[in-house]
Amino acid sequence: MEEKQVLAKRPPMGWNSWDCYGPAVNEEQLLGNAKYMAKHLKAFGWEYVVCDIQWYEPTASSHEYHKFAPLEMDEYSRLMPAVNRFPSAKGGKGFGPIADKIHEMGLKFGIHIMRGIPRQAVHNNTAILGTDATAREIAHPSSVCKWNTDMYGVDPKAKGAQEYYNSIFQLYAKWGVDFVKVDDIARTDYTPEAPGAAVKELELIRRAIDNCGRSMVLSLSPGPTKLDEKNYLSENANMWRMTDDFWDDWKLLYNMFETAHKWEGVGTKGHWPDCDMLPLGRLCMCNDEDGEKGHYTRFTRDEQKILMTLWCIFRSPLMFGGDLRENDEFTMSLLTNERLLGMHKKGRKPKEIYRKKDLVIWRSKTKDGKIYLAIFNIGEKSQSHKIKFKDLGLTGTEAKAVDIWSGMSGIVKDKESVDMEPHTVECYEIEAPEEPEEDIWQDLQ
Repeated sequence: MEEKQVLAKRPPMGWNSWDCYGPAVNEEQLLGNAKYMAKHLKAFGWEYVVCDIQWYEPTASSHEYHKFAPLEMDEYSRLMPAVNRFPSAKGGKGFGPIADKIHEMGLKFGIHIMRGIPRQAVHNNTAILGTDATAREIAHPSSVCKWNTDMYGVDPKAKGAQEYYNSIFQLYAKWGVDFVKVDDIARTDYTPEAPGAAVKELELIRRAIDNCGRSMVLSLSPGPTKLDEKNYLSENANMWRMTDDFWDDWKLLYNMFETAHKWEGVGTKGHWPDCDMLPLGRLCMCNDEDGEKGHYTRFTRDEQKILMTLWCIFRSPLMFGGDLRENDEFTMSLLTNERLLGMHKKGRKPKEIYRKKDLVIWRSKTKDGKIYLAIFNIGEKSQSHKIKFKDLGLTGTEAKAVDIWSGMSGIVKDKESVDMEPHTVECYEIEAPEEPEEDIWQDLQ
């Protein structure tokens, strides 16, 4: 029997338009970032190009949503790309021409959708492909998104509900979509008037993807998701957000350590808890800030290293948020650090092995016995630590190591002390002479 294909064997890596263009991204910007990725980043494993929210909204112009704006839609209640923003979609071609160009670059194409059916379709009571039920008959009027006015939820019990989701995913398969980010679905507490409705919509979506004739990675947003739903999430999705939107704010990065610790051990081949996007490079390109379009990330360089190290050792999906074409040399160094990305690719069983106040230590290991060790000082004071071999399963008094951020090779010694400044990280790839054992990190001096 042929083995079923496993999507997202490793955490997906790519670019998403949200952080730099919000709902307003257009065809030139989408393809421009794809070309940059193909030329500069594909060789390092970056492959998905994802068009985020409201590609069907003709008047979208900034990070702000236009409430109850007219949307571009076909006769079967299915949203279509706004042709003034995506000219190649003219004539009912949808995202097919853009997907073709991205595939020709050796990359994969993704889109964002909101769960549910357009309010516009419900108000006009338009048809649904494959059923005599109409948009009004499948809508769940009390299941609505709190922060976007585009959709009503779908009543999972209604005749025609599954056919509606089948019809949109058949359309996406025809376009050549490889990745779908479904929004307003991962968090379960936002529809108190319709408890469980969004959860059941996920099952409709899962069935629609499985029967659309094309493999698609399924990503769920926004968080926080509940840890006790991890099995259900793994059964139905390839990645899901652990938190609400993550931006270039130190407090959010500080809090991510607690979240990642809570979810450690859950990620596995094909199913990944998601720390959210990487708000690095130039962001918010639709906004005028100090006379310029957008701003470079507000994280310091050391904080950016902290972010990349945590995302990679935890093995979160990596979705870059800035306009790739605006990357400076330092930003590129974050995205092309082969040892860092090797930790993301090859690390196994990531685990927080020590935390005392704001000194946090994570470890993962490879199949061939290497150990990745990341030591974070996320506090406001300098701290010191000692690397104790016995707690890493290492024998002897010294081992070969590479500093992942500097690239320097050397010898690390048992009980060697390292001093750390506030908001910094040390990360090492350590050669292990023997298979690492389960370890307990002792108190650091």
